[in-house]
Amino acid sequence: MDRTSIISGAEEFLERTGELGIFGAKSIREAFRPPFEFQQIGQQLFEVGWRSCPLILASGISVGIVMSLHTRSSLERFGAGSMLPAVLALASFKELGPLIVGLLVAGRVGAGIGAELAGMRVTEQIDAMEALAINSFKYLVVTRVLACMLALPLLTIIMDFSVLFGGFISEHSASHMSLGLYVKRAFESVDWADYVPPTVKTVVFGWIIGSVSCFLGYNATQGSAGVGRASTRSVVWSSLLLILVDVLLVKIIFFLFPRAA
Repeated sequence: MDRTSIISGAEEFLERTGELGIFGAKSIREAFRPPFEFQQIGQQLFEVGWRSCPLILASGISVGIVMSLHTRSSLERFGAGSMLPAVLALASFKELGPLIVGLLVAGRVGAGIGAELAGMRVTEQIDAMEALAINSFKYLVVTRVLACMLALPLLTIIMDFSVLFGGFISEHSASHMSLGLYVKRAFESVDWADYVPPTVKTVVFGWIIGSVSCFLGYNATQGSAGVGRASTRSVVWSSLLLILVDVLLVKIIFFLFPRAA
């Protein structure tokens, strides 16, 4: 690969990154301008949130059981087996729950949004909407971005408590710990600063997933091949950006809420 192709690739990457940033900012700006597509937002919330619940529940319980099995043996080496509920709660609330939810939704919802909008673009349905004086950006993009931003915190809460429930199943099977004692030990070390900021940051995760997926689908080209490409890239780009942005958000949370460090 020669120097010219490297420079050309870098320029294209920066150009696409700038376009994505403008696209995402426009989606937020348009969200505060009428008309407000409440019915469409509700429908997208159902698609993004409600239909993701079984996946989130199953994943959370499985993760809780596996974490409990692995963590229990490690804690017992230091005589700290009773700290298992608190360890699970802190790990889930502070980082594990938000990040897993973001990646799961990026895989399930991001691919769907990218493929759906790309299919509408290559079959000229979006052009037809514009010909009928319908604001396709507001109707198709803004509603999906808002739905992702609203659904992610709710799904994170479900994930957090699913992890705890999975941990309880494992702990109860191993030591017959009661539910009341498990809950008490889980929450006695958890502060609001450990729970609220990490949950709120998933609003940013939702904005990333919605913006990236809509951007790739809304601007798709090259027919059916473009649909597949938009679907795949939606998952890859969303997941990568989630992981990178999460590092920055964690540093911001530690700066604003020192008790969460």
